Amino acid sequence: MSHPGLAPRRVAVRLLDGVIGKEALLPDLLTSGIMDKLEPSEKARAQRLALETLRWMDRADRMLGPFLRNKPELMVHNVLRLSVVELCLEGAAAHGVVNAAVEMVKADKTHKHASGMVNAVLRKIDPAKWQTLPAPQLPKWLRKPLIGDYGKKTVAAMEAAFAQGAPLDLTAKNDAAALAKTLGGEVLPTGSVRLQDVGQVSALAGYEAGDWWVQDAAAALPAKILNAKAGERVLDMCAAPGGKTMQLAATGADVVAIDVSKKRMIRLQENLGRTGLKATLRVTDALNWTESLFDAVLLDAPCSATGTIRRHPDLPHAKDGADFPGLFKLQERMIDHAVSQLKPGGRLVFCTCSLLPDEGEIQVEDALKRHDGLQVEPILLAGIEPDWNTPEGGLRIRPDYWAERGGLDGFYIAVLRKAQGQ
Repeated sequence: MSHPGLAPRRVAVRLLDGVIGKEALLPDLLTSGIMDKLEPSEKARAQRLALETLRWMDRADRMLGPFLRNKPELMVHNVLRLSVVELCLEGAAAHGVVNAAVEMVKADKTHKHASGMVNAVLRKIDPAKWQTLPAPQLPKWLRKPLIGDYGKKTVAAMEAAFAQGAPLDLTAKNDAAALAKTLGGEVLPTGSVRLQDVGQVSALAGYEAGDWWVQDAAAALPAKILNAKAGERVLDMCAAPGGKTMQLAATGADVVAIDVSKKRMIRLQENLGRTGLKATLRVTDALNWTESLFDAVLLDAPCSATGTIRRHPDLPHAKDGADFPGLFKLQERMIDHAVSQLKPGGRLVFCTCSLLPDEGEIQVEDALKRHDGLQVEPILLAGIEPDWNTPEGGLRIRPDYWAERGGLDGFYIAVLRKAQGQ
């Protein structure tokens, strides 16, 4: 007879193998059919176990290190990591965790020889030592450049924020205060509603009525900063899944939203339908899009997404930075194309959910050199902290900001104004 809870554990290990061994992102794995045979509660548990193991993997490896002579093969290593997280973070009963781990390894023909080692190692784990260890560190390929940009102390603060995960932030369609009162949340200084310890999102009051949508508080800032007006013609240049599009549409602006992903745009159309908001949607490559000019453009450019690790702990384990130079060049091209789509005097909000200055401050500095008459405008928005401002005129938001409230996604945001005569 299989050990109770074995099925979600096995799937969690397969998810870890996919992220760490095949450099696949967790959202792609979750929709690949890997969880099709699980019950809904088992799917939730498998996903949670995988996320927590990825989030705390560095600390789990520190716990395991003294008892491993050699680095185990990946599947075995991931069984050990997951088991340590269950023992130390979740406080699961040791006998159940150890027995399940041994059974998983025994059932694998390639790795069954390691079942004795797994049993011996896990029985030596002392959960009391867990809290004595530092916050999980990012992989070296990312940690080293971030330290170069921010220093060790700041990177350690960001790592602590990544380890804690993220609460649920909502953008209210109308009244944030009323929504917070209904759901028992907090209205943040910038207007988002933050909830702690949320269960099923779609079961929350107001979901079916379209009163709100999920959107990290930092991700909600670019559309607020753009400050679209009723009747203005606005382009959301990389729109899906659509949080910013809905913010823009709620202002009464004439919004055109484009994205290259048909699947993601279907989701955006569904969200617009749920919230009763309207926008013109087009599935196309943003660099190929040309139409009559716009009063304003919002460009949330494709980027490394290094600012979102508190919600997506798979990112630093599925990537190695090899694609970053290509992303930097793509962002340059997209900024140039966005400027070409502006009316004279029009404004562009450029943003990335990245911590890398190459995808933020440096992009803006370079864009100003390429475009005569382009200027950075100061950002004036309620709730913005003074130390978020950067020398070139943008905002640099870090995960460790508002740590006592649950942190923020890392973001860079700038407003660029096109000269009247261009």
